[in-house]
Amino acid sequence: MMNNIKGQYIGWIVFFIVFMSLAFLNPTEHTINIASKILVMGLFATAFNLLFGTTGLLSFGHALFFGLGAYITGMVVKSYGAEVFIPMVFLGGIISAIVSILLGFLCLRLTGVYFTMLTLAFAQLVWGITIKWYNFTGGDDGIQGIERPPLFDTFSSYYILILIVVFISMLLIYIVRSSPFGMVLRGIGQNPKRITFLGMNVYRHCLFAYVISAFFSAIAGGLFAGIDGSIHPNLFFWTQSGGVILMTILGGLNSFFGPLIGATIFIILEDVVIRQTEYWSFVIGVIMLSAVIFLPKGVISLLDFIQRLRKT
Repeated sequence: MMNNIKGQYIGWIVFFIVFMSLAFLNPTEHTINIASKILVMGLFATAFNLLFGTTGLLSFGHALFFGLGAYITGMVVKSYGAEVFIPMVFLGGIISAIVSILLGFLCLRLTGVYFTMLTLAFAQLVWGITIKWYNFTGGDDGIQGIERPPLFDTFSSYYILILIVVFISMLLIYIVRSSPFGMVLRGIGQNPKRITFLGMNVYRHCLFAYVISAFFSAIAGGLFAGIDGSIHPNLFFWTQSGGVILMTILGGLNSFFGPLIGATIFIILEDVVIRQTEYWSFVIGVIMLSAVIFLPKGVISLLDFIQRLRKT
């Protein structure tokens, strides 16, 4: 137990030092861009894992909330200016939480593959609307020229903003996951019938988890809108949901920092492979498949393996 607590403290310290040090090492814009995407997608994957890894609910439409956060932020900033950027990031989270309540009433009545497919259907529906409603959403062209907030309009300063928001958000998710509420969620993931027999409402706990996950997923989406200054309909597409599932599994479902590690590996790998070959999707697919086969518990399991070797 003490080793587990110590490991979590070390994880937080390493996380903060590594990403904070980038801001003081005079990095290139490309490096800052990659680090910003790692943080944003790491938050998205961590929020998703609160639902999947903890509660056992596989949503294949979580890109819906990520995209909502990005589009609410991007569209309002494009219309009213960069001064409203930060409030819109959090407003996007609130609106996504409200949407998740409405969807939760429908989706969470189902379990297993039925829940998974229904979440996918809603996300694809919004993607289709975004593509077709050209006058409002920009259609398949998306929206470009999204300005960053005035005090964080450079690459480095916006990176600091992302780091602060992501760090606080992940800390809040960790508190939720470590609370008695989080323990009930883990119990639901292992045996929902036992939780019901203990007199707890499984549906209500799952709905709360769904709303919290949606809120922080949208926060990540809102921050994403300011990285490249553009958004596009594929933020709602099933491949976006599939990507965050891969990141989570690659890093490790059972570890809090596993999804962040998975996002780091996935984004760096994608950046390197795309510059080396036009068949980048095939190469990444083979690597991801190999990782899932040979490391079913995620890359984080290598740390446990190394610790066991040290004890022998």
